[in-house]
Amino acid sequence: MFSREVLRQIRRLQLRARRAVEDPLGGAYRSVFKGSGIAFEEVREYQPGDEIRSIDWNVTARMGHPFIKRYIEERELTVMLLVDVSASMGFTSTDNVKRDALAELAALLTLCAVGSNDKIGLALTTGKVEHFVPPRKGSRHALRLIRDLFVWKPTDPTTNLAAGLDFVNKVLHRRALIFVCSDFLDSDYERTMKRVARKHDVIAVTIDDPREQALPGVGLLELFDPETRRTVTVDTSDPVFKTAHAALVQSRRQAFQQWTQAHGIDVLSVNTEGKHLDALMRFFRQRQRRLRHL
Repeated sequence: MFSREVLRQIRRLQLRARRAVEDPLGGAYRSVFKGSGIAFEEVREYQPGDEIRSIDWNVTARMGHPFIKRYIEERELTVMLLVDVSASMGFTSTDNVKRDALAELAALLTLCAVGSNDKIGLALTTGKVEHFVPPRKGSRHALRLIRDLFVWKPTDPTTNLAAGLDFVNKVLHRRALIFVCSDFLDSDYERTMKRVARKHDVIAVTIDDPREQALPGVGLLELFDPETRRTVTVDTSDPVFKTAHAALVQSRRQAFQQWTQAHGIDVLSVNTEGKHLDALMRFFRQRQRRLRHL
């Protein structure tokens, strides 16, 4: 059972997300993610003007006259949300922790998918995959995913994105659209993510907080890592430390951007300050422009 406050929060989010999806967001989603490939429909007799390369030679040999394979465009998508719920996702310097900010964005994506008659599933991952809901359609299914995003209580504080990526790669037998939602404060996941991106359309959804980009100059500050349980004290007023921290943040961001571009992985960036609808619309426009030039 869930508390009344949790249920109210879910209902408010669902209503807000549905209104957004009914507006330009839903149309933008459909224009960018149209489904991929073609699906076999039937075999029929060859007719003058048909493409010779479509002839089914096995059926033709059995029947004694030519038959062709007929295909239709496959528009239905399978969407998978792989969401990091490790301990680092509980950080915030605003009103929203990183996990809740990602949950709000994931709710928008869920309702976009359901509104477009796509299947959507969910995998919540820490050091292991803790929760999995197979892709399905329908508004009741969407509500379940949104609920799980907010109320699931992880048991492992650590992060292992490679394990999560391996899992979804094994359970998704056909090409899918995978949103990998994380702060990407992990290592040794790149090889696995690269392998998954060769089979599926992978989008990295990054979440950060303003205080992760620039620490306030307040003198001595004790920092706690919720995943390793380690504490370190730093002097935020020290110009040498501030310069080194800024350089590290910038270097990490540039390295991630270069790596994702090199492997054809689009990036959707959001933060705990909100405005997820604006971020999604901007991402859809950028992706559409990129796809036109392929």
